[in-house]
Amino acid sequence: MSPNNPVITVLLIDDHPVVRDGFRRILENTPDIRVVAEADDGETGYALHREHKPDVVVLDLNMPGIGGLETVRRIKAHDPGTHILVFSMHANEIMVQRALEMGATGYLTKQGGLGQMVQAVRQVKLGRMYIDPEHVSCVVTNRQLHDAAINPLNELSKREFQLFKLMAEGNSVGEIAETLSISSKTVGVHHTNIMKKLKLQNATQLVRLAIHCNVIES
Repeated sequence: MSPNNPVITVLLIDDHPVVRDGFRRILENTPDIRVVAEADDGETGYALHREHKPDVVVLDLNMPGIGGLETVRRIKAHDPGTHILVFSMHANEIMVQRALEMGATGYLTKQGGLGQMVQAVRQVKLGRMYIDPEHVSCVVTNRQLHDAAINPLNELSKREFQLFKLMAEGNSVGEIAETLSISSKTVGVHHTNIMKKLKLQNATQLVRLAIHCNVIES
């Protein structure tokens, strides 16, 4: 590879070995991309990012431990110039919006984005937003993503949305506090604000809303 076309280094973060193997095969089948490290959870991925300083991070959102959104937040907090491509099963507006708000540069869905992986990595490396046009065209066609009447979750801040997702997944206050490195008291304050903003009365209603908005699966 010539100096004018340097190799793009990539870190893969996904908890499914078979999926990571597929990513690696596709990416390394091109002369200008090299996978330098792999991780199966966000904590390990964050540590490997600090060690290898890759050009692009490709990660899933649903992972054990801190999860994809918090991994994006931590990586961007440590290195704001990092380029991150989310490759997720979620093909809905709210998850795309939240990933981009956290700092992701691109978003592909596992339903149809695999063939676009190489192009997406190259674009994201240049700092250009790359969104899967088939599944999330709403982002590039300027739909009203911030209209609470369309999606009530748009009322939540970035941090509140993180907690909302973790709560809907059944995590306890202690588990959420440990995952996000915040106090249980802070989790409680956020929980109260979330319930008030969304006009929810109990955990069952919270889970139902998360399923309705495609944040978690039923």
